[in-house]
Amino acid sequence: MNIKNIHFSGICGTAMGAVASAMANKGYRVTGSDENVYPPMSTFLKKQDITITQGYSPNNIPDDTDLVIIGNAMSRGNPEVEAVLERKLRYMSLPEAMKEFFLWGKKNYVVTGTHGKTTTTSMLTWIMENSQLNPSFMIGGIARNLGCGGRFTDSDYCVLEGDEYDTAFFDKRSKFLHYLPQVVIINNIEMDHADIYNSVEEIKLSFKRLLRLIPSNGIVYLNADCPNCREVWDHAKTALRNCVRIESVGLGEHADHRIANLDLRPDSSSFTLDGEPYKIPMAGEFNVRNAAMAASAALHAGLTAQQIRAAFDTFQGIARRQEIRGVINGVTVIDDFAHHPTAITQAISGLRQLFPKSRLWVLFDPRSNTMIRNTLQKELGTALSTADFVALSSAVNFKRVKPEERLDLEALQTAIQATGTDCYLGKGADDIVTHVITRVHPGDILAVMSNGSFDSIHSKLLAALAQ
Repeated sequence: MNIKNIHFSGICGTAMGAVASAMANKGYRVTGSDENVYPPMSTFLKKQDITITQGYSPNNIPDDTDLVIIGNAMSRGNPEVEAVLERKLRYMSLPEAMKEFFLWGKKNYVVTGTHGKTTTTSMLTWIMENSQLNPSFMIGGIARNLGCGGRFTDSDYCVLEGDEYDTAFFDKRSKFLHYLPQVVIINNIEMDHADIYNSVEEIKLSFKRLLRLIPSNGIVYLNADCPNCREVWDHAKTALRNCVRIESVGLGEHADHRIANLDLRPDSSSFTLDGEPYKIPMAGEFNVRNAAMAASAALHAGLTAQQIRAAFDTFQGIARRQEIRGVINGVTVIDDFAHHPTAITQAISGLRQLFPKSRLWVLFDPRSNTMIRNTLQKELGTALSTADFVALSSAVNFKRVKPEERLDLEALQTAIQATGTDCYLGKGADDIVTHVITRVHPGDILAVMSNGSFDSIHSKLLAALAQ
């Protein structure tokens, strides 16, 4: 392909922006457009001399464009998508572009699973970075040690957060199937993405397909304690005729690499992996599991236990993962990305470890494509009930879900209250702030759980507490 000029439709996403920047650094002329253009991504891209247009229009795509990268959020009916198809322009999804321009010939470490992908990917990347391997990486969040969500270098190593979500409107395969994996981590497998998967069986099928792409000199690390992971493993043994090395990591005695000697404290967690001691400055058994996976992959890359310990000692965590946004009058406001029942349960457990004597409030915003559906309604109620107080937001956009498939917020509230946990159903962020602010005590923890902005509820809480 003789490619000189590239346009990104939906350029301001974390991954799209990182790839656009890398393309500009390779010497391509890059343009882009997005419905929402704002800092920090807009500022970052403008520093790369990338022209960005607010909104979508056929006129945004220059006449001499050789290739259009179409973001996952784009769909039929979008004026730029329609223009690309009508003009017969060459186009690719973002995962395809990553594969074509950056992943061939690399040692690609792909971190997958329903939960813990961002943290595990960030840990593994930091271990390699701290050990002077200068890895390329693409992460669906911001690791504080790295300062950005992605970059591409000349290193042989590339660490990628591998999402099982579909690739683009024209490619319904999972994104991770494009990443040329050599090393794969499977943290866990559960039902999620209810907008595109009808059952966990369909999700397991995507993981089975992923294992078919791993070369014989590669390796898979999977969760020994997850039944769905073990089923995928059993399938692979037969389907791949033992061509792929698969090893398990977990707490059970049956694990190939056993996590043991857990010591969970408010400011840290210690454990051994195959008898080797490690310590991370993070709370929660789930983070121990993430760290054990990252350590296993790092050892496979040839790094030593001492190098891994040095990286763990300086790991600063992930934005929006148990992130303290402020402490006012003795009340702590925390931001957490948790938006799946299992993630909520794990987050609450970690916060209990961090703040063992505090009353814990969970302010939950059901926003994701899975959470606005009733697919996991029972599990959601069980997870939220482990808090001391719950506030639910009813400001939910149900338009894209059939009425019979929608989350029943009133029934959810009733189920939580039936367990003895106080639960308030608010009209939105402002209403919830008004309700909570009259009831909090010094020492309370207000944990905001959402995969969106939740109408800036964090700053609203802090402002109300200050008054």
